[in-house]
Amino acid sequence: MGTKFTLESLNSLPLPAFSAAVGDVFEHAGWVADAAFGHRPFPTVAALHEAMMGVVRASPPDRQLAFIRAHPELGSRVKRLDITADSQAEQGSLGLDRLSDAEFNTFTGLNAAYQEKFGIPFIICVRRHTRDSILKEFARRLQNDTEAERKAALDEIALITRLRLVGKVDGPGRPATDGRLSTHVLDNVSGKPAQGVKVTLYEVGASARSLLAETMTNADGRTDRPLIAGEPLRIGSYELNFAVADYFAASGAAQSDPAFLDVVPIRFSIAEPEGHYHVPLLVTPWSYATYRGS
Repeated sequence: MGTKFTLESLNSLPLPAFSAAVGDVFEHAGWVADAAFGHRPFPTVAALHEAMMGVVRASPPDRQLAFIRAHPELGSRVKRLDITADSQAEQGSLGLDRLSDAEFNTFTGLNAAYQEKFGIPFIICVRRHTRDSILKEFARRLQNDTEAERKAALDEIALITRLRLVGKVDGPGRPATDGRLSTHVLDNVSGKPAQGVKVTLYEVGASARSLLAETMTNADGRTDRPLIAGEPLRIGSYELNFAVADYFAASGAAQSDPAFLDVVPIRFSIAEPEGHYHVPLLVTPWSYATYRGS
């Protein structure tokens, strides 16, 4: 991450310095910041982003199309010099720059089909999705018409640039970009929070299972920090595992040998990247329950 600016300081900068500060938020389109400059002062970070997106949406069709086409394809193995550092980091965060041969072939085929039908690259806010979710979106959006996909591309660019701008600018009215995933374990035998339960979180994909977090519950039955926070929750499937047999053995609760419940898995899905997902566990040696909490 580069230099972070305050909204107050941005509002006071001359045009060249303003454009240098936020011009790279939009892919190869410093003209967006140049045009948004005239809308100062911006009362909120959200207003700044809305002004910049307004410039894009109001631009002539040919310029808008060229802007969309300047975005990179997903999953390319070619290290193009014209791909911005932000795009490289965003794709790299999901491993799209190091796909297996099978994954690479899948993305190559989808990219080609999409480009042939719409004449633009497939654009999606990678930081809000798992690989499985992106592949589902590819398949779904290939059924759209050209007008719908132009709109979808701009909507996704709005999400991409909102995240980039929030990473660059501090100030009032920052748009919501982060989600939060948390848990809480309650021992229904003692009626108290369960301290010392090992908790592991996995992303569960069609071709892989990735460990995201491993921690223990504290005296409140919670984890010291959220399982995921400070970033969007990626749309996709997840699994929380709770080592309840070890917990009940340590607490002295009666259980069978071997324990009826060893590790309790809870498989769930995330659909709201900026939402709060609280997944509690209410457990005894013989039963458990869960729900989406708050």
